[in-house]
Amino acid sequence: MNLLHVIGNLVLVVCCWFLSLISLNWVSNGGIMTVKSGLIGGDGGQIWMKLWDQISVFGCKIQHHYSQYIGPKKLRKNWWRKLLIAWILCGIILSLSVFWYMSSLALDKRKETLASMCDERARMLQDQFNVSMNHIQAMSVIVSIFHHDKNPSAIDQTTFARYTERTSFERPLTSGVAYAVRVLHSEREQFEIQQGWTIKRMDEQTPVHEDEYDPADLETSPAHDEYAPVIFAQDTVAHVISVDVLSGKEDRDNVLRARESGKGVLTAPFRLLKTNRLGVILTFAVYKRELPPNATPAERIQETAGYLGGIFDIESLVEKLLQQLASKQTIIVNVYDTTNFSDPISMYGSNTSSDGMHHVSALNFGDPIRKHEMHCRFKQKQPWQWVAITTSVGILIISLLVGHIFHATVNRIAKVEDDYNHMMELKKRAEAADIAKSKFLATVSHEIRTPMNGVLGMLQMLMDTRLDETQQDYVRTARESGKALVSLINDVLDQAKIESGKLELEEVSFDLRAVIDDVLSMFLGKSQDKKVELAVYVSSKVPATLVGDPGRFRQIVTNLVGNSIKFTDKGHIFVTVHLVEEASEMEFERDESLSGLPVVDRRRSWSKFRSFNQESPATSSSSSDQINIMVSVEDTGQGIPTEAHSSVFNPFMQVGPSITRTHGGTGIGLSISQCLVHLMKGEIGLASSPHIGSTFTFTAVFSNINGQQQVNGSISSSEFQGMRALLVDPKKIRAKVSKYHIERLGIHVEVVPDLSLGLTNTPTVNMVFIEEEIWDCKNVGNPKMLILSNSCSSDSARSPFAITKPLRVSKLAASLQRAMGMSSGGNNLSREIHALSLRNLLHGRKILVVDDNPVNLRVAAGALKKYGADVVHAERGAKAITLLTPPHLFDACFMDIQMPEMDGFEATERIRKIELGIKNGIEDGELSVEAYGNVSNWHVPILAMTADVIQATNEACARSGMDGYVSKPFEAEQLYREVSRVFQTMSDESH
Repeated sequence: MNLLHVIGNLVLVVCCWFLSLISLNWVSNGGIMTVKSGLIGGDGGQIWMKLWDQISVFGCKIQHHYSQYIGPKKLRKNWWRKLLIAWILCGIILSLSVFWYMSSLALDKRKETLASMCDERARMLQDQFNVSMNHIQAMSVIVSIFHHDKNPSAIDQTTFARYTERTSFERPLTSGVAYAVRVLHSEREQFEIQQGWTIKRMDEQTPVHEDEYDPADLETSPAHDEYAPVIFAQDTVAHVISVDVLSGKEDRDNVLRARESGKGVLTAPFRLLKTNRLGVILTFAVYKRELPPNATPAERIQETAGYLGGIFDIESLVEKLLQQLASKQTIIVNVYDTTNFSDPISMYGSNTSSDGMHHVSALNFGDPIRKHEMHCRFKQKQPWQWVAITTSVGILIISLLVGHIFHATVNRIAKVEDDYNHMMELKKRAEAADIAKSKFLATVSHEIRTPMNGVLGMLQMLMDTRLDETQQDYVRTARESGKALVSLINDVLDQAKIESGKLELEEVSFDLRAVIDDVLSMFLGKSQDKKVELAVYVSSKVPATLVGDPGRFRQIVTNLVGNSIKFTDKGHIFVTVHLVEEASEMEFERDESLSGLPVVDRRRSWSKFRSFNQESPATSSSSSDQINIMVSVEDTGQGIPTEAHSSVFNPFMQVGPSITRTHGGTGIGLSISQCLVHLMKGEIGLASSPHIGSTFTFTAVFSNINGQQQVNGSISSSEFQGMRALLVDPKKIRAKVSKYHIERLGIHVEVVPDLSLGLTNTPTVNMVFIEEEIWDCKNVGNPKMLILSNSCSSDSARSPFAITKPLRVSKLAASLQRAMGMSSGGNNLSREIHALSLRNLLHGRKILVVDDNPVNLRVAAGALKKYGADVVHAERGAKAITLLTPPHLFDACFMDIQMPEMDGFEATERIRKIELGIKNGIEDGELSVEAYGNVSNWHVPILAMTADVIQATNEACARSGMDGYVSKPFEAEQLYREVSRVFQTMSDESH
């Protein structure tokens, strides 16, 4: 028994594993698809797939059982012969079983197909018959209304024939309609005189050929109590006029049944007059007046005026119906009248022999007495079941090959297990390396960001003091340079975030023009050292305030301008901002540029953008709530070879190895910029030519604040509002840039190419701006002359005053104040913090700040005290626990994460446990709520303050019970935003 048990297990192991192996290899090599499209066909392919899936799953289970309990070492060579015989027998049984199973499936499918096709034809025939029946019944009502008791009658043969011919499309199965009037024997003679013909008897003898038929040859109807001669008939059956429909036994019985029941009555199939084709007649009684539904047969007979019959040529009509179906040739259709079940009457089709498979669909033509059926069968006999044959043969062949490859199978199993163990080990190492990488990045980020937080925080506090415009500009430039230093760190961290898919954008309102000015301030020194003109122009159609991520937008522009500064030694760098919809209006002149040097056609940089190549909603940039802007950075630098265009956005890639040695850089700035542009639902591209320059263009979608199109970029509080200025510059583009900056101060500017011409035409101006290259010292005088210079070392002795480019609104305002003898207006222009409601929110709030770094404590405390908050310091987590143990008076807590002795995570967890213990104690009655300030649910908001910007740190904050997260270096705005969110949440919960 043990030997047989082992042999049985081995047979199942080999069979199922090998079939699963063959199925996987076959599917991966496209074998299944080939068979499906070739020999097997669609249904066979599905059967194959189901069979292989079941065998594969079962085979994997048996393989696992085999690996655990038998193992390759327990196999013996003397088992092979018995094992092979047993396997062949199993293969034969399996192949025969599969053949029977698949053949039965094919047969069932064939039966279902036949039933579906037959039911479809029966339903169509029945539906069209019902349509015809309803129309004939409606005609009986029309005849009753417009013919009987009307003198003269509104209907005659011509009217009836014309009407029935025009409405024949509403009776798709009728070949003709006729009306027979009820005539009593006492009325016969007068009726025949009135009609001009005698009542004929219906010929029940052998019908004559269609061409030989003549109604005059019919015999006169013998005497009866009543007659039903046809007086009106459609032209197709006009030969039945004067024929008494009561003279035939079959017709008489149906006519009498129709008038007694008030419903439509069908005749048995019979040969129609003249056409000699098989047909039936549907008869409705026509009454003199409308009868109630419960009228007795006697009442119906008394009120009968005539009979309206519809003639159905069954053979031709069924044939027309089947011709409408594309698959009419696939099956054979027979229609039978089975009223007499033992002797059914064939109405359509031939009685040819079938292959034994047929389907019967019932037909209901509205007459409960008469029964009809449709019999269907296939024309062709069932084909050979090649799917079942090839499958069974294939299984048999596989069973014969198993013995030969068994040794290779065992070796394959062992190799797969070894590879799996090796891959699991590598996976553990990779996970450990990833954790180490995250910890390293977090540590580096914290150690660098902590002192930078103090630098930037103190600069922010300095900006809040009373400074003149020049001092504000210096502080702002230093602050933005510090941010640029942090951005160098962020580039590496951002690349790590991009690789892990954890980079996200924020949504805040910002001034795009101020962001662009700040970027230019960062590169002011480098541009002047290289004597490269740096300028910016923002279209007046761009709104003043947008909603998006200003930090990431600044990062993109900084990367692009930084690249241009790096590779440009002469000429200019020109940053332009427009709406996407303005792109079609832009013109290009190769020699008309900011510095006069040739530039590339900037339109090539966005020519491949999808928003410009297809008509979609993206093309319309300025909807009520979405703004699609386009930023271009044009330079006259070295240019990029065409073959390198495709690789410039790859991470850590530069045009050539000499670039790194000459200019430095990591090569990830453009890669990060491309990713950020995609997150902003935009696109980025370039146009470049060697020794001419490059133009990088990107688009970005922002939200429009309050859904309003605010396009006024001027400073409304400027003391220069309403002044008039004359700008003298012969270059259109340069004049356009200068005019843009001057008008932002509220000054009305008029541009002229020549100073003398301008003073002659516009005498009343407050100041004159003139380019240094066309300045003549003889022109000194009134109005005030100001030189626009590209160099900070210009000879100011030649002129009353010189303004150094690049122009920025803050620098320009400060220069005009000094030139025109105005006092400094404070720091209104630099205020970016809108504190309309923050003072009311923070005033009187007691806030605990926990940080081991005294500089960071001063920065956070200064930012909060500015708006009336009562700030308490703590340098250690243990002290924070003591201060925040209920009851206490603190409204919120800012806690650093990385601190000695006890970090912020542990401190927060302990505080939450203390709060939870007090809550449970009060609920259980162990503690008194009065001892805890009558507060039963203590929960002080704790916001994390850390220099770690890794996603794992943010998740750890949430797990430890913190309510918010502020990264270092932080700005005062970040603190205000988090505090307002927390207090707003507390306010909502209290209500």
